[in-house]
Amino acid sequence: MCVRCRILFGMLAKIPNVTGSPDERMPESSKGENRTMAKKKKQAGDGNGASQETAAAENAAGDQDADAAQFGVLVQFIKDLSFESPNAPMALQSPGENPKLEVNVNVQVLNHSDDIYEVDLMAEAKAESELGIIYNVELVYAGMFRAMNIPDEYLVPVLFVDAPTILFPYLRRVVSDTTRDGGFQPLMLDPIDFGTLYQQSADQAKIKEAPTVA
Repeated sequence: MCVRCRILFGMLAKIPNVTGSPDERMPESSKGENRTMAKKKKQAGDGNGASQETAAAENAAGDQDADAAQFGVLVQFIKDLSFESPNAPMALQSPGENPKLEVNVNVQVLNHSDDIYEVDLMAEAKAESELGIIYNVELVYAGMFRAMNIPDEYLVPVLFVDAPTILFPYLRRVVSDTTRDGGFQPLMLDPIDFGTLYQQSADQAKIKEAPTVA
């Protein structure tokens, strides 16, 4: 028997239960290490499953957000503004007897693309007396709106009620500033209930196609 064989048998003799199962033949320290590694692999597997579920939920939420109704202002601006006081400066000193003020407000909607709409809020305020016109203000205050995934039965009310309601405070400020800068008392327009106006003239609320620029 060679020396190498004796060393080999001696090493085998130090390992108990050589003929048992692999777990039984493994030292306790090695078993602990393997159990720790198995636990980490299981946790990693569970984590991957949770990550996949989270990603799927986020994708589903993203799809729902993409299909949700959206409405918002892109930009708002003064489209047209004119002020005239043909009897100034006399009208500033004495406006004359029986002065009266007439205010007209109108809404126009233009479709620029599938989901882009221009809403024009038009106001004319004319003050006059027996002496003639005291002042006349004409203003078109406009806003570009994006309206996506809104059903047709709701789209027209949104554009003719909600949109001008958003624009009106800005139009009111411009009218006030313009009459003040013209030398008169600032004209503060009363709040307007666009919902009631729409109900009274719903048959006239028509979305028009925006004119193309040549």
